[in-house]
Amino acid sequence: MDYTPEAGSITMFSTSWCGYCKRLKSQLESTGIPYTEINIENVEGTAEIVESLNGGNQTVPTVLYPDGSAATNPSLADVKAALDRAAS
Repeated sequence: MDYTPEAGSITMFSTSWCGYCKRLKSQLESTGIPYTEINIENVEGTAEIVESLNGGNQTVPTVLYPDGSAATNPSLADVKAALDRAAS
């Protein structure tokens, strides 16, 4: 399955217990950046996607951008910058 998001949004791979994930979700919501959250503990095959993006580690949050690039535990500023780059 392709989890690449639409332009202007992100896909965030997370877990229910991840504090960094909760923080990023809150920041995305407060700034109005659309995202799709995928819990890697509940969606089959997604833990393996995260591992492939992080050198074998299941590190979350892992964010997938519309251009196909990914970032591990990005700041809100990093997310905004990546979306701005993708839009230009």
